[in-house]
Amino acid sequence: MTSAKIEEIAEADGVLRLDRWFRRHYPALSHARLEKLLRTGQIRVDGRRASANERVAPGQRVRIPPPASAAAASPPPQHVRPQEEALAKGLVLYRDEALLVLNKPPGLAVQGGSGERRHLDGLLDALRFGFAERPRLVHRLDKETSGVLVVARTAAAAAQLARVFREGSAKKIYWALVAGVPKPEEGRIDLPLLKGQGEGGERVRPDREEGKRALTLYRVLDSAGRRASFLLLVPQTGRTHQLRVHCAFLGAPILGDKKYGGEASEIAGLPPSQGLHLHARAIEIPRPSGGILRVSAPLPPHMRASFDFFGFASKARDPFADLPLLS
Repeated sequence: MTSAKIEEIAEADGVLRLDRWFRRHYPALSHARLEKLLRTGQIRVDGRRASANERVAPGQRVRIPPPASAAAASPPPQHVRPQEEALAKGLVLYRDEALLVLNKPPGLAVQGGSGERRHLDGLLDALRFGFAERPRLVHRLDKETSGVLVVARTAAAAAQLARVFREGSAKKIYWALVAGVPKPEEGRIDLPLLKGQGEGGERVRPDREEGKRALTLYRVLDSAGRRASFLLLVPQTGRTHQLRVHCAFLGAPILGDKKYGGEASEIAGLPPSQGLHLHARAIEIPRPSGGILRVSAPLPPHMRASFDFFGFASKARDPFADLPLLS
């Protein structure tokens, strides 16, 4: 008889109700069946009984009994319009049996939400590449942040990759253009952050009393006088808007980040194609099948234009060669 399996809540899921988590990942499991499995203790969270309306968070472990697994086979692919399918497939930087690495463009939300009718999660059916299972998100990027995003191709790979991100085994390398030059030009920002709501939606602020630890390593790679600089950013934690808030705290807000940098995030004379100048340039992760995978993503057009404007060399720069600078 098939045994129960344990599945971890991924970072990409955020905090949500348990029944909504099942609806997202086990869409063929009816609510009535779910309630019965919960009532009889067959579904458990972190080893204890749970209710459908309780909230679960990344890192928690859900026991999936055989009846749920059998009933929750991946649904058939949903129709994706040809132009959307072409867009999705054009984002693929790397593919193997366990995962995909995508180059997320700026302005495309990773998941749906209030007012988000078009998002990456809605395009994942176009990326099955013959697999019965629908790909699963295992981490997130802000809507306006571009660059490398890892997607699991199977439930087993999703569980392994969720653990990789939760335990900090993934090395994430970001490039940013910021207004001014931070002092010192190399260091670490260890500043706790607290998430809340503000004008314009979700907002994060420094809070040393109640905030969660957030740690970022950084180094100035190039500068244009005192006007702007090119930063290497390596987050050691994965808090919402972490890099944006930390750069603003340094007095060097990321270009185009009006939310956290205000007017200080704008530089007169830049090319008109403005946007947030934060790019997930590369990632190094353990493969579920063994070994280490390194993938990098090219800069989006608006950042390439700004690099050219300031004369920063980017095309020939190997992001992984910079990583030891911060170790």
